[in-house]
Amino acid sequence: MKARLRQDAIVRSLRRNGTSTIADLAEAVGASRRTVLRDISALRDEGFVIHSEPGRGGGLQLDPQSLQTTARLSVAEVFALLISVASMRAAGNLPFSDLADAGLSKIEAALPPDKLRDLRRFLGCLYVGQLSPQVDISDMGAMDPALLPAFETAFLQRQHLRFQYRDAKGILSHRNVEPQAMLILPPLWYLVAWDPARQDFRHFRMDRISTPAIDEGARFQRRHVPFEDHVRPVRDLSR
Repeated sequence: MKARLRQDAIVRSLRRNGTSTIADLAEAVGASRRTVLRDISALRDEGFVIHSEPGRGGGLQLDPQSLQTTARLSVAEVFALLISVASMRAAGNLPFSDLADAGLSKIEAALPPDKLRDLRRFLGCLYVGQLSPQVDISDMGAMDPALLPAFETAFLQRQHLRFQYRDAKGILSHRNVEPQAMLILPPLWYLVAWDPARQDFRHFRMDRISTPAIDEGARFQRRHVPFEDHVRPVRDLSR
């Protein structure tokens, strides 16, 4: 487990359990005691107040009032939260939507200006609509976790994206495209891209994309994507 993910897991464990020992944390994150001690030190440097109580029955406690001195959320992480909320809203399955929006607004406000600028550009590529009831979703699978980081680079830097794609018939092909938009039609997610080989737009189901990678080289221009009337930019959902 990477250091950042491991440290996030330690914070979650301390918040949920109240008090944890080094041994408990090491077992929870799958690391050595020495590694956990280094992680605790790094978290303290970031602004978390973590108390140590020696002796039997003691352990580590996270001060619930402690705050980080810097925002650690990446653009991709905030974007993942936003699109998750947007997809639930589009599906009509978002309880406590006002509280969710308020929480996300606070997260956005904590981002430094450069990350906020990238987030807004990223969100400008996101659209939401309704899936036709005739679409077969019986073969829907899991999405490759490497997709979102690859999308962040491809969309923000306007670089070509290459990947393997398995169509509805199970035929595997290699694609190199210009990513133009992300479309959420709950429960399906699509990459909308201009395919230079076919000189047309293509919709790629994200659960059928694998091994995404950036094709560094010439950059492309953003194109106007024609959508159906029921599809809206995600930013319009809050209006």
